[in-house]
Amino acid sequence: MATTITLKRRINSVKSIRQITKALQLVAASKLKRSQDYASLSREYALLAEKLSHYLASLNELEKYTYFQIRPIKQQLYIIISSNSGLAGAYNSNLIRQFVYQLQQSNSNNSPKVIAIGNKAANYCRRLKEIDLMAVYNDFADQPTANDIRPILKTVVEMFKELQIDQVNLIYTKSISNINQKVINQVILPITLDEDDNTVKNLSNFTNFEPDIESIIDEISFRLVEANLWQALLDSLISENAMRMLAMKNATDNAKDLIDDYTLTLNTVRQSKITQELAEISGGVEALKQ
Repeated sequence: MATTITLKRRINSVKSIRQITKALQLVAASKLKRSQDYASLSREYALLAEKLSHYLASLNELEKYTYFQIRPIKQQLYIIISSNSGLAGAYNSNLIRQFVYQLQQSNSNNSPKVIAIGNKAANYCRRLKEIDLMAVYNDFADQPTANDIRPILKTVVEMFKELQIDQVNLIYTKSISNINQKVINQVILPITLDEDDNTVKNLSNFTNFEPDIESIIDEISFRLVEANLWQALLDSLISENAMRMLAMKNATDNAKDLIDDYTLTLNTVRQSKITQELAEISGGVEALKQ
């Protein structure tokens, strides 16, 4: 059994760790509230952009335009939105698991290209020889602006237009609630029809483009892809903060339970030593009487 000195050291160490995890929990909770408020400002716009994307993809007259061309997949590009730091539970491991699953399902013989947002995804891709890690973006603020994703967007769109890539997959974590997050694999290029979107099916396929379709389709499609990427980044920040807050709360609760266990053990050891000392004193008194 451990000595009282060892147990006291362990208790003090766990108390220090509990203070750190509690502080990280409070910081994550504060960031979570700010990120939720920030993402809510553009959520309706992103939902409308998604519906508009599906509607445009349902129009036969747009199939010949680059953004809507479904080509044989010879080269894929993955955009993975992860975190720069750990202590966020299974946030990063779930993303990596989804990425590996998509690689296994791919029929392409070429090495997939990857744009990593966050150090965790970048560090994983660097360890894989068959992955072409094109770029790493790890300097986004807690409340990024649309200009922050513009370099990624322009790179992806230009490569797709120049036929260097045939499909762009966006892997990120969507926040369903504070305790429920889901990893999403979304194809943002080419723009395709969502078969489950009943609102699009009920719309008319007759559309007038003014002044003409060539003048506006390129700009509209670019903005629609931008909206999808932008909202995915904001949802990822919410999910990261939510999972970090939950992980730190669990760590704080576990530390409290560990302190209670060590304290009980310490009291048991202390009581045993007191009982042993009393027995030795009583034995000494009896010996002197004889």
